[in-house]
Amino acid sequence: MAALIKSALIHGLAVGLAVAAAASVVLGLPDLSPGTDPAVGWLGGGLILLAGLVVDLHRRLARRERKALRRLDRLQKSVDALTERLDRPTAPAEAEDSAAAHEAVLQEVKLLHALVARLGESRSPEAPEPPRPSHPSRAAFQAPRPPDLRSPSSVAAPPLDDAAVLEAVRDALAADRIDVHLQPIVSLPQRKHRFFEVFSRVRAADGALILPDRYLEIAERAGLMATIDNLLLVRCIQLIRETERRQHAIGFFCNMSAATLSDAEFMRQFLDLLARNQTLVPKLVFELSQQELRAGGAVTMGILSQLSRIGFRFSMDRVSDLDIDVDALLRHDIRYLKLDCALLLDPALAPRVEALRRRLDGTGIDLIAEKIETETQLDAILRSGIDFGQGYRFGEPRPARKAP
Repeated sequence: MAALIKSALIHGLAVGLAVAAAASVVLGLPDLSPGTDPAVGWLGGGLILLAGLVVDLHRRLARRERKALRRLDRLQKSVDALTERLDRPTAPAEAEDSAAAHEAVLQEVKLLHALVARLGESRSPEAPEPPRPSHPSRAAFQAPRPPDLRSPSSVAAPPLDDAAVLEAVRDALAADRIDVHLQPIVSLPQRKHRFFEVFSRVRAADGALILPDRYLEIAERAGLMATIDNLLLVRCIQLIRETERRQHAIGFFCNMSAATLSDAEFMRQFLDLLARNQTLVPKLVFELSQQELRAGGAVTMGILSQLSRIGFRFSMDRVSDLDIDVDALLRHDIRYLKLDCALLLDPALAPRVEALRRRLDGTGIDLIAEKIETETQLDAILRSGIDFGQGYRFGEPRPARKAP
């Protein structure tokens, strides 16, 4: 934040000096050279002002370039550190187990290299800002309520304007400060943890968290969401591998956006990684919104078919229309359907909810009631017989450690 303030002050000073110099020429030329056409003074002042602004712009672009190079260097060092792990000698007794880990780390390094390249491409200061998306902000399904300030894991971010938020996101990507948070999905009525949903959090340089409802739309406009989603997928695979080592029978829901599905190069490498690690597949559920599934074209459906052939299951969330084609869900291996608790308990929608539940009976598609926040809501959901629940009543998103 201090760096942003300093940069703004320097920029303001440079512009002020240029304006002052231009004004001096406009006002002082008639006194220095009586009879001079005033237009000459205005022309000279304008040229001086333009020259000052060009010099300031060049300084700012050079500063951004240096910052981008430093960030790419830090991320490249992280990739090199992973690569170094591949060269460490292994004891003969551990050779067989290490072979699989060696291949997994190699695949992750390739993915990180691709993300480094993408981040470098996105740093061009002259690139035009992408247009605002026509679909609703993903904050509607990924952003929790304001964090509990009593919790040491939740640090409120200071107010930032959009430009500062975008700079913080880019800095966090380069410095590997996109943190993974997990929220439990429990079985009902036992309330046992069966899955965790994976969320991203941007951690600023001072340790403050910038929540998704603040940065997601800004990151989408800047074309950074695919990079954030892809980093989250790689982290999710690492979490699953950790739970396997500890023999935890737990699964993970990970949001997959249209931006990720359309990233052909990343998806090719990601599918290759998962094809070589089949034991990870049953523990990962990809989550897509109702709107993205309905709007998905041949490419999106083709990628989903590839994932389905490998053995993945899917979940549909952000449901706003209860007129759901259950046969289409089954064709695309969607085995979980998330419905907002408020929607499930709305008396006006009760007949439509019940009709949907009848259509789902015997299909193998499980309903998950999400955003359960109070004991009253939970009691009503339990009476309805829904199998899974998610919400602050069972736990807020918490930072992922080595094992959840």
